[in-house]
Amino acid sequence: MPRLNATDRERAIGQLTLGTPQNEVANAVGVHPSTITRLWQRYLQTGSTNDLARSGRPRVTTERENRAIYRQHVRDPFHTAAATARDVVGNRNRPVSSRTVRRRLVDRGLYCRRPARRAPVLTAHARLARYQFAQQHLNWTWRQWQNILFTDESRFCVSNADGRIRIWRRDNQR
Repeated sequence: MPRLNATDRERAIGQLTLGTPQNEVANAVGVHPSTITRLWQRYLQTGSTNDLARSGRPRVTTERENRAIYRQHVRDPFHTAAATARDVVGNRNRPVSSRTVRRRLVDRGLYCRRPARRAPVLTAHARLARYQFAQQHLNWTWRQWQNILFTDESRFCVSNADGRIRIWRRDNQR
């Protein structure tokens, strides 16, 4: 049955109790007549228009275990999800996967990020050395600079495991 919000369901039941034909109610609400038929049958059986409980896979962790997972990572942001998964034994002694731990943390607003780095502080000596380099090379031509190789420390990773440390933190935290 397509999802009807509570207002439309109550309106449809009200019209049906007044004796309006199901086809007219379906046109007024904008759904197929079979939806109204099922809604009316459910109302007659249960006396309510609320949705019935749906089945689904039961969660491996309880709400208490979810809070414990969250607290663990708030206290120690460097703790990995895999380590937490090994520590937590889920509901009914089922093992908990690291993916489940990551989902529970994201549900509570913690995300896996690189730790914030501060800019390196330049000493007076380093500032002086930079200034002297700039003064010495102020009048170089582009042909002279062509012989200089500038390198950076960019990292390129082909696989997922790049060896970098990550922490669990909120989006607005450093």
